[in-house]
Amino acid sequence: MTLDAIDKKLLFLLQTDSKKTTKELSLKLNLSVTAVYERIKKLEREGIIDKYVVLVNRSKIEKGFVVFCHLKLIQHTKEFLTKFESEVVKLKEVLECHHVSGDYDYILKIVVKDMEAYREFLVTKLTTLQHIGSTHSTFMISEVKSTTVVDI
Repeated sequence: MTLDAIDKKLLFLLQTDSKKTTKELSLKLNLSVTAVYERIKKLEREGIIDKYVVLVNRSKIEKGFVVFCHLKLIQHTKEFLTKFESEVVKLKEVLECHHVSGDYDYILKIVVKDMEAYREFLVTKLTTLQHIGSTHSTFMISEVKSTTVVDI
């Protein structure tokens, strides 16, 4: 699907605030409500709009301690990768898991209450997963930029 300028502006507006009504969007795009509705439905059908979510203020729910954990597996076989990935997706503290190139195999973004909670997570959950060779944890000092808006 080729996106025109209106589609791009519509996606920007929705990424910025997905609670805007079709009427509000129509006024900003200078289109009818029906035209905006149809464009949104088309973007959803084509899979360009993947889902709608709520972003939670982590510090308000005692999950403000952010850790980036670099992880190496003991071997790089398909079996080990598949097993690790199927287990790590079940850990609710892990917000993101990326298979990467370089010195480590994976980078995990983990959120917990504090250092004590991270230690508990590391000892009782993460390091109990099979095939982990080593981990290296980096702790966030402050969040300089965090966005979910993709420039189109």
